[in-house]
Amino acid sequence: MVSDNVEPNTNITLKIKKILISQPQPAQLEKSPFYELTKNNDVELCFKPFMRIEGISLKDFRSQRTEILDYSAVIFTSRTTIDNFFRICEEARINVPETMKYICITEAVALYLQKYIVYRKRKIFFADGKFDNFMELILKHKEEKFILALAEPHNPEIPQTLEKLNVNFRGLVFAHTVSADLSDTNIADYDLLVFYSPNEIASLVAQFGTENIPMIAVLGENTAKAAVEAGLSIYSKAPAPGIPNIVKGVEMLVKASSEGKELEPIEFSHSHKAENFIKAQEAKPVKRSRAKRKPAEA
Repeated sequence: MVSDNVEPNTNITLKIKKILISQPQPAQLEKSPFYELTKNNDVELCFKPFMRIEGISLKDFRSQRTEILDYSAVIFTSRTTIDNFFRICEEARINVPETMKYICITEAVALYLQKYIVYRKRKIFFADGKFDNFMELILKHKEEKFILALAEPHNPEIPQTLEKLNVNFRGLVFAHTVSADLSDTNIADYDLLVFYSPNEIASLVAQFGTENIPMIAVLGENTAKAAVEAGLSIYSKAPAPGIPNIVKGVEMLVKASSEGKELEPIEFSHSHKAENFIKAQEAKPVKRSRAKRKPAEA
């Protein structure tokens, strides 16, 4: 459904000079994907996380009454959950067996496992970040008993879909996401804000409200949905046709503003990818067991 939050008076004509990115300051800007943006355009980048992650205590983990070694595979969607999964294992003196499978949403998340295990000796599988491909990957290993590693609060889309697909899994919380203190930040100093998660949008609204917020660019459909539901206008969303990543989206806004073009908020339509995936699975023909097939008549 197209958002009703796009108002005629939200069109903006200005030069984007100062951008706030809701991520930690990179140790070396040269290695940041935004480096070329600053190199080729007269813009100032500021990095300030809107959220911080707190790993749960071993006591809190044990209150979930689940034994990690009762499971044969772990599903990871972020580096944060990897860090806290292995921290809990270390604190609980759990030796994770080499037979444990790891199902990761992207290759980057999978490669991060090298921090804790010998990568080439383990059973590691990864998708390309797309929801459908990630679900298909999990279904290929449906015989496993999964732990879904979560940070709270989390997007319910993945656990709800796994439940509807009758996947044998248990969602376990390994960390909590809480709002960072932004009391020293004057949001009006910036021309563009860049967000990566729905939690960051919640932190923005909780600390600054929704009035007189600068233009925003977002990564991911769920982040866009959170912004729209909060009554905010989005000026760029990635990925989208012609916008493969958030850096490209920001670059296009900066270029348009430098050319004096009027910037307009985009319309956003939620795709309901989980429901569509489940319907596609249900529509697939049921495979007949070879053992039950009748032999051909002579």
